[in-house]
Amino acid sequence: MYELGEKLKMLRKEKGLSQAKVATRLNLSTSAISSYETYSKIPSAEVLIQLALFYNVSVDYLLGIDNRNFINTDGLTSVQKNLVEKIINEFRSQNN
Repeated sequence: MYELGEKLKMLRKEKGLSQAKVATRLNLSTSAISSYETYSKIPSAEVLIQLALFYNVSVDYLLGIDNRNFINTDGLTSVQKNLVEKIINEFRSQNN
């Protein structure tokens, strides 16, 4: 869990968002976002899930259990999901 704050800050910056923007989008206070990033406060399970969905990562990733990112394909058609999978597989084959 010691990586949680660093990961939250990194993910927020990758999206080019301020703490205030994240707080607004998740209906949280800016001070809550700040405290999660600085290890002053640990988010509840509910907030942790919100953060994972918002940043499109797994809760396991945020908690440092699994450092792999994932791609959320919710809302995509089966054809779109298949295309995403083909693209990922193509990139993997190029790296081998």
